[in-house]
Amino acid sequence: MDLGIKGRKALVCAGSKGLGRACAYALAREGVDVVIVARNQAALDQTAADIQRLNSGLVTTVQADITTPEGREKALRACPEPDILINNAGGPPAGDFREFSDEVWLAAVQANMLTPIALMKATLDGMMARGFGRIINITSSAVKAPIDILALSNGARTGLTGFVAGLSRKTIAKNVTINNLLPGTFETETMRSRSASMAQASGKTFEEIQTIRLQPIPAGRFGNPDEFGDACAYLCSMQAGYITGMNFLIDGGAYPGTF
Repeated sequence: MDLGIKGRKALVCAGSKGLGRACAYALAREGVDVVIVARNQAALDQTAADIQRLNSGLVTTVQADITTPEGREKALRACPEPDILINNAGGPPAGDFREFSDEVWLAAVQANMLTPIALMKATLDGMMARGFGRIINITSSAVKAPIDILALSNGARTGLTGFVAGLSRKTIAKNVTINNLLPGTFETETMRSRSASMAQASGKTFEEIQTIRLQPIPAGRFGNPDEFGDACAYLCSMQAGYITGMNFLIDGGAYPGTF
């Protein structure tokens, strides 16, 4: 299927690794010119090289911390008029909410709620004026099924979800859609690192922890990041212009509810 977005410009946050990288790759494969932002230049360079081998869309790298005003300014200088915005940032730490200071809470809200809102504020009016825009916020399955030790993520990302629910209804008449992708457990460096930490803390082996984490997933496997990237690319397509304000849970069937 031709997604109709060849030649469009995309700003992809945290686009050097994991799910952000998968989104950048899938968009570039469709002929989108991507600007990928991350803090690690070596990882950016590797992802850029992989994308360039597609011989499709152009790729530009920006080394910056997107959660800071300076980082966002740098990213927007490289991509001042994106047609597609992929909001993504690393999740805040897990733990008992009693142990989190106000500073820790504010950092979580800044990274996972206020940063996406700031980027939408900076780009949305231009998208509406041009008559095309696709905004994807990568949040978490914990928005749909909160996990007690992920209080910071639950709170910040649910706040973003509520904000998007209202805003997205104001923009679709101008062909600008805003949707959220809620990943479950995907085979990424972050997932493996978390399993390694859980193994060390519990005295179990890495393999035992991976088996335990697989148990609640009906698919019987972890997600492939490419699957996530393809879903993202579709929601950025011309064909997805009638979809807005939605929360797409991609978790291999782990969430047991109907709604």
